[in-house]
Order: sequence, then structure tokens, then C-alpha cells
Amino acid sequence: MTMDPALSHIAERIRAAAVDAAPLRIRGGGTKDFYGEPPRGEALSTAGLTGITSYEPSELVVTVRAGTPLAELEAALAEKGQCLPFEPPHFGAAGAGTVGGMVAAGLSGPARASVGAVRDYVLGATLVNGRGEVLGFGGQVMKNVAGYDVSRVLAGSLGTLGVIAEVSLKVLPVAPAEATLAFSCSQVDALRLLNEWGGRPLPLNASCWIEDAGTGTLQLRLRGAAAAVEAACAHLGGERVDNAAAAAGWQSLRDQQHPWFTADEAGAALWRLSVPQTAPVLALGDGGSPLIEWHGGQRWYKAPPEQASLIREAAHAAGGHATLFRMPPASAAAGDGARRFDAMSAPVVRIHHALMREFDPHGLFDRARLLAAA
Repeated sequence: MTMDPALSHIAERIRAAAVDAAPLRIRGGGTKDFYGEPPRGEALSTAGLTGITSYEPSELVVTVRAGTPLAELEAALAEKGQCLPFEPPHFGAAGAGTVGGMVAAGLSGPARASVGAVRDYVLGATLVNGRGEVLGFGGQVMKNVAGYDVSRVLAGSLGTLGVIAEVSLKVLPVAPAEATLAFSCSQVDALRLLNEWGGRPLPLNASCWIEDAGTGTLQLRLRGAAAAVEAACAHLGGERVDNAAAAAGWQSLRDQQHPWFTADEAGAALWRLSVPQTAPVLALGDGGSPLIEWHGGQRWYKAPPEQASLIREAAHAAGGHATLFRMPPASAAAGDGARRFDAMSAPVVRIHHALMREFDPHGLFDRARLLAAA
């Protein structure tokens, strides 16, 4: 069988790089170049791998090539009343983010805590490994448990295992009803309310708490059957937000265009803390007021990279971890503060290295993007 020209070109580039021992960094739209350790190596573009190769709305499955713009995929799904429930962030210019980058980064939007992460929707994948071999994993069905689920391991791998050429994704119908409620409350009360609501049969989908000028506001998005959403609104109370305004607000959170993210704070980095939803208010000294998502499980802070130890200790004490998500512009910070991801345990590091050696024996792909000490 003749290999697709774009795929053949990528495989040839990889084999040539192996001969020359030339490191490669895989790049889609470049919208997430900021994420992880600074990219290294010669760029290997997935721009030639575009198009939706198979879409069966009745089966809730779509297969799409990695270089396809994420916006193009979402538009095709919307035409059939379907969506990617995990709301992958786009970042960058409109239409720049790609499907491959979405999987490789493994980032999810506001609904993540209620609907699952990117990896939960990956059914299968085609990968070009460090030997230039084209490998297929998983399939195009919901139940696929034969062997190790490599296709899901690719989610969040940041291009360290190979070039994601194509993925099959589970999609879902757009919810028939949606409502956003707003409540004035402190951070303590917001976390208490979210924990209480989480134990009830409510159609919770997303939440966000933020403080502005000393006043805290919790927004709660409900999605599901119309009757369930209306019943929840009547039960919970709060102030109902106009649907159009609410949709714009949730999208600004997804893409980090909300004023909380865009406000310029000199020398401050953006930190993402992943903690149990039941974790109390974190003691971060003058770390400022956070933006809290995922029903308390994701907490964003702005603080200089030099406060890395304080931030990571607070996250660990709460049973979670911290990621230096974005460095401040033109920052030249070094040491622990410049390390993007929290230190992994020795067993986890061994697993990562074993996977990298298996898929990329020549060490061509940018391992340090994920493991700073690789």
C-alpha cells in the first residue's frame, strides 16, 4: 500500500534525523510552545497532515489528521449538533491550534472535572515513532481494551514519543439545555458550596470562582436535559446569567482571555495548582487571590518564579502538585523556579524513560520538554 505523501515525508525526515543524530521538535500550530520546558531541536511540522478522514455522527466517533485546525474539527461537529465535551483550549490566533497539539498537550477546558479529560476521549491513534515506523494503536470503537492503551498515553506526552499523525476521538451531542448561575461569596464559602453540590444529583458542568475589588463571585454552569437544568436552577437560586454573556465568559476562561489572565502583573508567572476538590484555601502568603475552576480542583495563581518552593510546598501539602504554566515575558529566571513541571516520583520517571526508549530509541524527540533532566 502506498503511504500518504505527507506521512511519508515525516517518516523520511525522522529516519534522516536518526542518521544525523539531529534532535527534532514536533510542531503543529505553535499555540502551546510556551507549555512545558522551552522547545529544542529542528522543527518537524505536521501542517501537511490535514483533513477529517472519517466521521460517523451516529457512532459518535470522528477520525482526523493531526495537522487539522482544531476550529475546523469543532465546526464540523457543530454542524451535526456534536462537540468535544472537554472543551480543549485554543490559545494563540484563531484557528491556529491543531488536533495533534490538542492531544499532545493534553489540556482541557472548564468542563474537565465533570466530563473527563482529553485522554478519556482518545479511542485510537496513528504514530510515527523514532525509527520512522508508522504504528497504529486502538481503534474506532468505544470498547477497545486489547493490550496496553498506548493511544491514551499520547495525551499529554508533548511530542516525546513520536509524531501523532491521526487520532480517532469519541464525541458527544451538545447538551439540550444550559444555564449559568452567579453567587456572591468568599473563597471559603465557594469551596464549601461546590463540595456540597458535588454530592447531589445536579447537572454540574463547570465552575469558576474569582475575586474582583474584594468581592468574590462563584459562577456555576449547568448542562443537561432541560427539565434537570431548570429544576437545578430553582433549587440552587443565585442570579441567572444571560446565556450569550455566559458563553463568552466561559470561552474566555477556556482560552485564558479572561481579564484575570490578561491583567499585566510585572514579574509574575502563571501557576496552575492541581489539588483535590476538597482542599481548603491554600496558604500562599502574598500569592494573591486565585482563579478557581474544576469545582475546586484547579487553582490558578500569579507569582514570581522565585516563589516556586512556597507554591509547590503548598500544593504538596494539599495532596496535589504545581505547574509553572506560563513564564513572565522576557524572564531569565533560573533554578527551581524555572522548572515548569513538578518533580515526579522515581517510579514515574522510570516509566516515562522506558516509554521514550521504546518509541524513540535514538532520543530524537525533545524529551526535555516533559522531563527537564532527561
